[in-house]
Amino acid sequence: MKKSLKVLIHGTGYAGQGHAEAFRAAGVEVVGIVGRTAHVVAAVAQQLAIPYAGLDWAAALAACQPDIVSIATPGGAHVDPIQQAIAQGCHVFCDKPMTESGNTAVKLHHLAVEQGVKTAYAASYRYMPEVLHAKALVAAGAIGEPLEVECISHFNLERNIPFGWSHRSEAGGGRLNNNFTHKLSIVTSVIGDQLLAIKADVRDDLGQAPIVSGVHNFKTRRDFIPQDLTDPCLEWGKSDVEWSYTVLARIQSDFAEQPVSVLFRHGGLLPRFNEDHIVFYGSKGAIYIKGHYGKGPLYLYSANTQWQEIPLPAEIAADVPNVQDDTMRNWQYLVREFVKDLRGEAFQPYQTFKEGSQYQQLIDLIRKNDGWIDVHEVF
Repeated sequence: MKKSLKVLIHGTGYAGQGHAEAFRAAGVEVVGIVGRTAHVVAAVAQQLAIPYAGLDWAAALAACQPDIVSIATPGGAHVDPIQQAIAQGCHVFCDKPMTESGNTAVKLHHLAVEQGVKTAYAASYRYMPEVLHAKALVAAGAIGEPLEVECISHFNLERNIPFGWSHRSEAGGGRLNNNFTHKLSIVTSVIGDQLLAIKADVRDDLGQAPIVSGVHNFKTRRDFIPQDLTDPCLEWGKSDVEWSYTVLARIQSDFAEQPVSVLFRHGGLLPRFNEDHIVFYGSKGAIYIKGHYGKGPLYLYSANTQWQEIPLPAEIAADVPNVQDDTMRNWQYLVREFVKDLRGEAFQPYQTFKEGSQYQQLIDLIRKNDGWIDVHEVF
């Protein structure tokens, strides 16, 4: 692989701009960006000093001749652009969710393998500093054999966020695609990724959302909530995805003889009382990380039978990019390792379309919601 690399970005919102900055930080030339609205893509390209801006992905691939494409659009818009990029021999960096379904994700994974291109799947909160810290502690035997993991989060999202891709399954919406992917990636990075079994319950407790024009950036969509929700002229879109989920999984770990029990509990619209958290319980202790995605601080419960806050080790702090925004920093960490691999340098293992396609198949299974045992006639 040649040392000078070029990347073409698909998507002009928060993710697209974040991906562009991440690739630049890794020394990759950002040669173009593609969006769906002419004045928006032109403005973003000018703001980020990207030389090519366009609306036609195929034309951009032909004009820019990138080594890498970075897919930063909602999951339902991933399949065709990725297929075209792989056909041109491009390596692919793709944000989560990989696609809208397990079937399409598996096809893309197989296509990438057949064409010999490398892929990176950005369920990237596994690179939070305190998650990396927990991974090192578990590997060092700080809690003995892992027994249980508990991931609890309640986001209290505004119910009247304008209707968009996050409300629609075909567009890659839902809390499983956009929260569970990160949680599962965090847990498997710490204890291991051999998933054995799952049970689950999902619920759409939203129902509908107002249809509002002008929303472009996912981060600013709250600014578009209508002031008068009783306006008879207001149109409403119907949600068809889950806003709350409970998943119980069994995961085999190299650090334990028995499968580890993992609880993932998320209420997208429900208020929290105590802190969101991730806890790893073991035979000799436990690790508690405050925050839904493991922001920290981290506490260790060990032989002295007390919880003690443990500072982030200097070697981990030195290894993560010096970026304040968690999402941006995690993208930069993953892009750095991906680019090292492409350049033939030593790199830390990262998730690929193999894991991305597994996650989408898992989400399809969870959404069937058929793990219940009917007992109403027993009692």
